[in-house]
Amino acid sequence: MKRFYKEAGAAPVAGGWQVTLDGRGIKTAGGRPQLVPTEAAVTLLAREWAEQGEDIDASRFVLRDLADYALDVVAGDRADVIATLLRYAETDTLCYRAEAGEPLEARQIEAWEPLLKAAEARWDIQFERIGGVIHCPQPAATLKRLEAVVQVETDFTLAALNTLTTLAASLVIGLAALAPDADAGALWDIANLEEDWQAELWGKEQEYLDHRARRLRTFAAAMEFVRAVRG
Repeated sequence: MKRFYKEAGAAPVAGGWQVTLDGRGIKTAGGRPQLVPTEAAVTLLAREWAEQGEDIDASRFVLRDLADYALDVVAGDRADVIATLLRYAETDTLCYRAEAGEPLEARQIEAWEPLLKAAEARWDIQFERIGGVIHCPQPAATLKRLEAVVQVETDFTLAALNTLTTLAASLVIGLAALAPDADAGALWDIANLEEDWQAELWGKEQEYLDHRARRLRTFAAAMEFVRAVRG
């Protein structure tokens, strides 16, 4: 699609802030006014529009898509979004390890245990660690506590948390990424440990490196979005 506007800006409106294109407020994919809660958030969204070239590249609208998801999807069915997040807790990547004694297991323990133990301490929960890929249910009390943790988040934060958790295949990592001082690169290394291990064994092809970098950019953008909507 060709770029159809000259200037991207932002304006305060009733209920929040809105990106403007040549002075006109934009809408979500679902047709709702795209209102975000803070000036910091609308500034990021306007920058996405401003940085588009002569041809619009939809893949560069990570933040716009997060705002749309919050307004079109999360606001309409928070329960379904939260249920999806909890399914990632049931099969959290950090809980599934290589078989005991394998070299990969040692690296998993070193990288994953600190984050998992921090989550257990913070929310007074307990995760089951599993050797291999056979599913093992997590304690009901753990899932109930995590449900309460995500319930208090706003629709915008839940939209970002959905992206963070999906990319990492881990609700624990997703929640860790919400912290104001979280390091996107460090968390992505933790989330990508197994893929990086395989790449070390078989060689890091450029396609893999490009794919990893794209996913990291999306992960980091979702973290930036959270900080902005929280003001």
